[in-house]
Amino acid sequence: MFHSVAPCASWYNVDMATFHVTTAQRRYPAVVQRGCLERLSDHLPERTGKIFVLTTPDVWQRHAARLARGLAGRSHEILFYPGGEERKRLATIEALAEEMVQRGGDRSSVLLAFGGGIVNDVGGFLAAIFMRGIPVIQLPTTLLAQVDSGLGGKTGVNLESGKNLVGAFHQPLAVLIDPEVLGTLPEREYRAGLFEVVKCAVIRSPELFDLLETRRGDVLAREPETVERMIAECVRVKAEVVSADERESDLRRILNFGHTFGHALEAETGYARLLHGEAVGLGMRAATFLARRLEMLPEPEAERILKLIEAYGPLPRVGDVSPQALALRLRSDKKTVRGEVHLVLPEAIGRVRIVSGVDERLVREAIEAALL
Repeated sequence: MFHSVAPCASWYNVDMATFHVTTAQRRYPAVVQRGCLERLSDHLPERTGKIFVLTTPDVWQRHAARLARGLAGRSHEILFYPGGEERKRLATIEALAEEMVQRGGDRSSVLLAFGGGIVNDVGGFLAAIFMRGIPVIQLPTTLLAQVDSGLGGKTGVNLESGKNLVGAFHQPLAVLIDPEVLGTLPEREYRAGLFEVVKCAVIRSPELFDLLETRRGDVLAREPETVERMIAECVRVKAEVVSADERESDLRRILNFGHTFGHALEAETGYARLLHGEAVGLGMRAATFLARRLEMLPEPEAERILKLIEAYGPLPRVGDVSPQALALRLRSDKKTVRGEVHLVLPEAIGRVRIVSGVDERLVREAIEAALL
């Protein structure tokens, strides 16, 4: 089966800092603006009970004062997530929920997910199921979370069998994306997030792809205008896609470019060797090799995509991972339907196809090429 998705032609307007996601659940803003965390209180409900902040010790140490200013004196309770993909499990959710109850949490509470992608996923899922659902505001602090996981309402935790296999769709009240917090992000974390930016460019924004090609030095140096521009374009694309398809029944599946292979790689390596963005980078390599092998993608386009992924590396070496084992893990991916693996493959820069029924031998060959 082939399902084509056309790119969107518009490009980031430097005067536009707020995008809106419109779903059946609610319409909410995604704000991309330096200093927006300090206006957090503007987005809190007028009447609310306990305010809980889910965060990690390192984020709290670096940015607690910024958040306190944003809360404008409103009292709040801190919930610490210990960090790590390996702790992103149901047992952690249960422990956090128990802590909320002990601290007086109820159906009037609000949760602030203040951290990277794991905190956004865990916080969103915790809010979705605590007391059958309380409001959440996403405050992403890593590049990866700001351009991807902090926006869109997909929440969840891992099973041993695979990533994010237990979760819920729970749209936030708002997403506040403050590029200033990226100044303290470790280099490896920043580069991992850049692979999600590359993903966005390949699936739907040739203009963003050009920016990443021509302004690599500015991107890696975290030049403020360039960083804000690329984040805003990613947010615009995702807001548009999620508004059109909240629950991943059709269009939203294009956001999984690189993720089907990447999730399998994370699970196969025990969530310990790769950052999520690095796994996505390797997954995009595999998808690009496969698209070229299927003659969907012209060679010059494939070379540009592969070169851009390499330009924002290095990617960790995982040549010891079995391509056969990864191919088997694809079958348990949450995007597999009735045993059919659905893959997002590029057919041009800015346009992808959703493909199923691909010969498993070709899939293994693409994985092997990507891991070398």
